[in-house]
Amino acid sequence: MKKFLNIKGSLMDLSTPLVMGIINITPDSFYSESRKNSEKEILERANQILEEGGTIIDIGGQSTSPSSVLLSEKEELNRLEPALKIIRKEFPDAILSVDTFYAEVAKSAVEKYGVDMINDISGGQIDKNMFATVAQLNVPYILMHMRGTPQTMQQLTNYDNFIQDIFYYFSEKTAQLNLLGVNDIIIDPGFGFSKTLSQNYQLMAYLRYFDIIDFPLLVGISRKSMIYRLLDSDPSKCLNGSTILNTYALIYGSDILRVHDVKEAVECIRIISELKKFEIPLTRQNETS
Repeated sequence: MKKFLNIKGSLMDLSTPLVMGIINITPDSFYSESRKNSEKEILERANQILEEGGTIIDIGGQSTSPSSVLLSEKEELNRLEPALKIIRKEFPDAILSVDTFYAEVAKSAVEKYGVDMINDISGGQIDKNMFATVAQLNVPYILMHMRGTPQTMQQLTNYDNFIQDIFYYFSEKTAQLNLLGVNDIIIDPGFGFSKTLSQNYQLMAYLRYFDIIDFPLLVGISRKSMIYRLLDSDPSKCLNGSTILNTYALIYGSDILRVHDVKEAVECIRIISELKKFEIPLTRQNETS
């Protein structure tokens, strides 16, 4: 089944996966190269994302690492607004996403700066007004799986049944959003959030089953601890690991890759898309032969 997103009245076709490039307006995001704070750095990064083939620019004002300090919505907005203003002015047609769990930040970003979608790592759990606000704003909503807050999430990794609990979470949350009139929902399994190292890889192995949810699937594993902890490395040395997992995600159904390294992700998509032209449908006969 083909998947589409409604972006300001135009349908965006996801039959070929898209790349979302990251801009962090923060002093403390886990990957230092993603931090952009001056006007020059922000515009250069936005231009790089677009020139390298990224379709969506995801802008965040709050680090989500466990060691980060939780900002108030006013503090977050004070960080975001100057960046949104200059990016929208310089790139008026760019598709912008704001990474926030605050409803008022989402509302301001959409109404004042024409932001096209909201990326909420908390799935509406931190700010109970988020679902109603997104319904009112009528923009696509990225629904991520997480427990607690970024500061407490790694203490909340005990599940009755890990995979089933995540699927139930998405079933419940998408039903709530649909009742409010939100239909453009993107599912993010939440790699690295309230999950152990082993659980992250179990989740990746089960990625192929997310098609039963029937919403576009976003995967964000770029340079995360599930890679550098496994390889005894650090975020700066995780491009190869990120590319391997992005490739796996594309094979098993990812529609959007959220990344730091746009060029490499775009190349992954081109190669996997070419391979898929020649796939032989798997049948019971050739499966056992």
